[in-house]
Amino acid sequence: MRLYLLRLGTIAGLEAPVPGYLIRTDDGHNVLIDTGAPADPSPEARIRVDEGQDVVAQLAELGVRPEEIGTVVCSHLDPDHSGYHAAFPGAEFVIQRAHYELALAGTVPRLEAARKLWDVPGLTYRVVDGDTELLPGVELVESSGHIGGHQSVLVRLANSGPVLLAVDAIPMAAALDPDERPVFPFDLDEKDVRESTRKLVALAGREGALIVHGHDGKQWAGLRVAPAYYD
Repeated sequence: MRLYLLRLGTIAGLEAPVPGYLIRTDDGHNVLIDTGAPADPSPEARIRVDEGQDVVAQLAELGVRPEEIGTVVCSHLDPDHSGYHAAFPGAEFVIQRAHYELALAGTVPRLEAARKLWDVPGLTYRVVDGDTELLPGVELVESSGHIGGHQSVLVRLANSGPVLLAVDAIPMAAALDPDERPVFPFDLDEKDVRESTRKLVALAGREGALIVHGHDGKQWAGLRVAPAYYD
């Protein structure tokens, strides 16, 4: 099994990555985690997606066509994580029930503003409840706080060892201390943020896992970013 870290854009000002991830299993199944930010050419865009950085182009560099993606794991539906859902009409989208119901309710402005990106006619969503084994060696880890029903992903690899994709639950290394970590402007529930941080740090400790932060430019500079991979 291989894990590819995809840089799908850059947050303006912070120069931090917008992440996506591809898991290629031994039996040929392709699992995409998040679809990145929609391209926005306007000068005031909060996220810059350079030519060749969108998820379809990144997958093409790895020899993967959109129709070869069988599963898309939705960490959550913020616009920088759901920008290209429409490119994968044949995939099954796996999402936490709590998050999907929250998004459908229309009560969170940023999710509602992104509705056209994820509420696409014909897409198939499968809901899960809490920590769930997706495939052998791939576990979904409920990690609310940034937003209700956020999920991280633990990938157990034969050679590289476990990798925990924390996504926005622990977006940077400065947020590893559950008690002292900052609570960022887009985090909706401080109590859950701290509880999820504690849960993920403990999980990584038990597993001996590398924690990959979603928006940490300094960390990503030292990681194996596609076309390199962890296996």
